Amino acid sequence: MSRAAEAQVAEVAQDPVLIGEGMTGGYGRGADILHGCTIAVERGKIAVIVGPNGAGKSTAMKAVFGMLNIREGSVRLGGKDITALSPQARVAQGMAFVPQVRNIFPSLSVEENLDMGAFLRRDDISETKAQIFDLFPILKDKRRQAAGELSGGQRQQVAVGRALMTRPEVLMLDEPTAGVSPIVMDELFDRIIEVARTGISILMVEQNARQALEIADVGYVLVQGANAHTGTGAELLSDPVVRRSFLGG
Repeated sequence: MSRAAEAQVAEVAQDPVLIGEGMTGGYGRGADILHGCTIAVERGKIAVIVGPNGAGKSTAMKAVFGMLNIREGSVRLGGKDITALSPQARVAQGMAFVPQVRNIFPSLSVEENLDMGAFLRRDDISETKAQIFDLFPILKDKRRQAAGELSGGQRQQVAVGRALMTRPEVLMLDEPTAGVSPIVMDELFDRIIEVARTGISILMVEQNARQALEIADVGYVLVQGANAHTGTGAELLSDPVVRRSFLGG
């Protein structure tokens, strides 16, 4: 990552609760996909990763969550180096990850899916579940229905709700609005804002770049696995280079 890009990241994430810094790596023994990539999010803020197809957005997210080995760089959560931890151990440390696909148990009911999200907890989960039903009222109405019978937007709500059952410090979302209608997308983004207001940090990869940057406290534009542009959502939306290259003008 260039010094200018490093300065941009440092400026917008001065006290990150989570940071993947200078990450270089790829899958297995294959070629590197990330090249000195840095992604960070502050407590209770929304950080969005955008960029063209094949830019390494989801790879950066997975690297932060420990789903691939990075050859260079580090990942820190709350100031603690977690680079060597497995994804399961990172969940125990306060991270939750919602993949783009296969993110629910379709044969289980909505409520059973939420219960599965609390598998690490040994305390009373009823209060957390009530909070999720307040956040997603439709899930309370359909709590006994098989999750696989729900609409795409409702299944995404189940997936997010299940992740929130772990009471994470950081919620990571990979393309949460993929395949849903614009109305459902707006509703999901509204709920994501509500989650952030509770103090949970949101790190999100999103293909609907313009809409995602509208709710972002900080945005990262990746190109070929490296930081190309970093700034607040408003700054990136008004940047003529970003608009022309990534937002359709």
